[in-house]
Amino acid sequence: MCISFILPILSFLLTNRVVTKEKLSAYECGFEPFGHSRLQFTVHFYLVAILFLIFDLEVILLFPWCFVISTMEPQFFYLMLYFFLILGVGYAYEWRRGALEW
Repeated sequence: MCISFILPILSFLLTNRVVTKEKLSAYECGFEPFGHSRLQFTVHFYLVAILFLIFDLEVILLFPWCFVISTMEPQFFYLMLYFFLILGVGYAYEWRRGALEW
């Protein structure tokens, strides 16, 4: 527990605090920001982000399944095929609705 207090204090005391032009420049996008930083995003941006998270998490479920497929009983294999079917239908539905188009 003490290390969580000691390390930030040591970091503050031992680091070099030289402020240069490069440190103060915009570094993420490569150009100076323009306009207001609180511009509203469209709902479509959030929809695509949520869909990515949903399908990404479902694909992550496939990795453990790939390692134990040879030791599974047939009923679990068919259950995973049903999972693929639901995943494919959901993907096709979102594609057909145009949710994946920019």
